[in-house]
Amino acid sequence: MAGIKMPNGATFEIASAYGTAIPFTALTNANPAVATAAAHGLAEGDIIVVNSGWTRLNERAVKVGEITSGTFALGGINTTNAQQYPAGSGIGSVREVTTFTEISQITELASSGGDQQFLTYGFLADDDDRQMPTTKNPITVTITVADDASKPYVAVCEEADDDKQPRALVLNLPGGDRIIYNGYVSITATPTMSRNNLMTRVISVALTGRPTRYSAVV
Repeated sequence: MAGIKMPNGATFEIASAYGTAIPFTALTNANPAVATAAAHGLAEGDIIVVNSGWTRLNERAVKVGEITSGTFALGGINTTNAQQYPAGSGIGSVREVTTFTEISQITELASSGGDQQFLTYGFLADDDDRQMPTTKNPITVTITVADDASKPYVAVCEEADDDKQPRALVLNLPGGDRIIYNGYVSITATPTMSRNNLMTRVISVALTGRPTRYSAVV
């Protein structure tokens, strides 16, 4: 039972500033993937958003792993499957998140989507249909917050709602685990109100790719 936790104490942050794009000239088929970029200036633990020719990796937010003067690893990203990640075609660029702003006064955080879809089929000789997995539904994260227009994150979320550009987000879990997301952010314009309850607004994040989870022990 030691691995079971309550969410009390979790915090959520949204990217509010980015560095300039850092192009990389090669990306390995490895676990983790390693990018080649001269004078990249990144440090281990930095959060970056990846622009890549590999569709499965494109627009995902990840943590920088081991670095050298001319390379950096994409922590938690396994690209050893050359069918999914064709060799030589993953090059692109990354942008470092230079500033995060906490989304404070969260009352509830929920996630929907991500469930497996199936193709149902059968042959003439079959009495029973068969299934095979296909795609997964897109994921949306929903964050309910107390209505407080003075909080710094409100302007960040409203800007994201206006410009329709993805933002990186980090969920810091009790015990030190982190989940990193990238997605389109929107926020309700008016609060929800009911008698004797907090006025709340809802922030929705439509993910551009799968989230990446990092263990505190890694």
